[in-house]
Amino acid sequence: MPTEYTQDDLLPLSGIQHFLFCRRQWALIHIEQQWKENALTAEGRIMHKKVDDPFFTETRNGVVTARSVPVASYRLGLSGVCDVVEFTSSSDGVRLPNREGLYLPAPIEYKRGKEKRDHSDETQLCAQAMCLEEMLSTHIPRGYLFYGETRRRMEVDFTLELRTLVQDISAEMHNYFSRGYTPKVKTHKGCRSCSLADICLPVLQEKVIAASRYIKQNIEG
Repeated sequence: MPTEYTQDDLLPLSGIQHFLFCRRQWALIHIEQQWKENALTAEGRIMHKKVDDPFFTETRNGVVTARSVPVASYRLGLSGVCDVVEFTSSSDGVRLPNREGLYLPAPIEYKRGKEKRDHSDETQLCAQAMCLEEMLSTHIPRGYLFYGETRRRMEVDFTLELRTLVQDISAEMHNYFSRGYTPKVKTHKGCRSCSLADICLPVLQEKVIAASRYIKQNIEG
């Protein structure tokens, strides 16, 4: 793995969530360039539109809020956009243009639904923070996830374990991408809600694999 990637090497940071949900789904989208929207992805897209305004900043109670903040890390080889970044006055912070004092950044990601069990949302958020850290030469201890179903903001600590997972996932994504590798089907309950089910055809793929195994074992062998 290179110590630093180039601009042309950068992969979409948003792909982390796809990758942790299903590596085959990630490859179909980011390597084979296939995409199909369903009700769940449409709901998420509409929710993000409500916060995506790259020209919006506001200051309230000492907190500077910026929306649709582009970020990148040449160490991780990732780039993307933070839904919101809040800059809070702090002695451990960084300087902002045309503002006095120091401010500590914290990324905030808006998600439809509620908290997931696979921690993919936390991993994506941590990747955003690591990009901001590289860009601003600072340390960001935590960020927040806001879920549309529960209407709650959840605090996420960027632990060493979470940071290591981001590094490992980004390296694995680059490995797959450089090889043009699309993994075989591994069905799980998430297949039912996947927007690419009609493209992936998980049930059919498993039958094909089973048939090839049968031929190898009973005819060729």
